[in-house]
Amino acid sequence: MTPRRRSGRDAYRSRTRRLLEWHLAAMLVAALVSMSALLVSYREVQISAGEMRSRGAPAVQGVAATQLALLRAHKEAEASVHSGIADVVGAGARYENQLAAADQGLSRLSDVQIDGDRGRGVLETVNGVLTSYSSSITPGAVKYVSDEPMQTEKFTEAEMLLTRAGTGVVPRLDVLQGHQMARIDTLSSLNPLQWSGWAAAELGLLVLVLITLSALWVLRTRCGHSLDLCLLASLLGVVFLATGPLIATSTTQDRLATARDGLVRIEQQAHDHRDLAASQQAVTDTATRVRAGLAAQGWQSGVYYGALAAGALIVLLPAVGIGRHLNADYWRTG
Repeated sequence: MTPRRRSGRDAYRSRTRRLLEWHLAAMLVAALVSMSALLVSYREVQISAGEMRSRGAPAVQGVAATQLALLRAHKEAEASVHSGIADVVGAGARYENQLAAADQGLSRLSDVQIDGDRGRGVLETVNGVLTSYSSSITPGAVKYVSDEPMQTEKFTEAEMLLTRAGTGVVPRLDVLQGHQMARIDTLSSLNPLQWSGWAAAELGLLVLVLITLSALWVLRTRCGHSLDLCLLASLLGVVFLATGPLIATSTTQDRLATARDGLVRIEQQAHDHRDLAASQQAVTDTATRVRAGLAAQGWQSGVYYGALAAGALIVLLPAVGIGRHLNADYWRTG
């Protein structure tokens, strides 16, 4: 073999080796970037679903149920006085039951409310106002049973503490509910940063497919190798990653949107005061449907761990496939 011909062959081998090395490096970078973006983006959606399930939905239901229980308790106290029952049992057993339900609701809200320190401040204020409310309605129902003007004054004071715009218990809970619904909107929709994460993940996977196809072409045309099984398996992993988590995320987002619509209905039902008992039942029924729709699905975690495994494969398989050819044809012989 002449020196010129050998020199040309060596140059061709050198270019092919560098081309394969470039493909390998580009595939590893694309795989790592796309997998990082995909796993973080998918996990964020699942975290949002978990927060909606464990805190968001119970918090919205809790505010609505507490408001209705307080309003119904006041109506029951008035009814017991007007019917003459108060002479014997004060504000009445129904009043006591509804007030107990409201107290339990406020206690649960302190654990699940999703408005942070601001929400805790609202609940502390509400508890203080409710103490004043009890100080007004109890004398009206017990002490001033025979003094109608004073009884009317005490009941009016109590009602103002519940419903007065801006400072009453119900309006304060409305403010808390508004903040919580804003948080619900955030949890149930993808923000621009999350959209960017998914776009980066899908774009990275597309680039990875193109580089893998190019590497297969180089191996076949420049190296004389048939289709590499490692690279073909890697392509299958990329297809799964590009579709599986995206479909799972779309399904989760649909469930979150449905839950948000249900929570909006709960907020509306809490403002329907024509029949408080019916509104309470409507809130309970809607909340049950919302919880059922948000119930954790085992396949969600399965998709995440499946994506994690597939991600490891699309990093390892190209390294094995191309690395084997480089080692056999170029590195060992170079």
